Amino acid sequence: MGRMREHPRYNVISMRISDEERETLQEIMQTTQKSMSDIMREAMELFKSTWEKPRLENKAA
Repeated sequence: MGRMREHPRYNVISMRISDEERETLQEIMQTTQKSMSDIMREAMELFKSTWEKPRLENKAA
């Protein structure tokens, strides 16, 4: 039986990428020693932070 996690992740998302994009992702994985999932989570957080910033600035105006 697998180990119990405090915040298990049950959702799986798949996507199609080009050979070039896969090579880039593999280079990032080798350089950072991070998993593909960790890299994609970080990319999503980075996108989220850049996406939210203009929305917050518009609310302040």
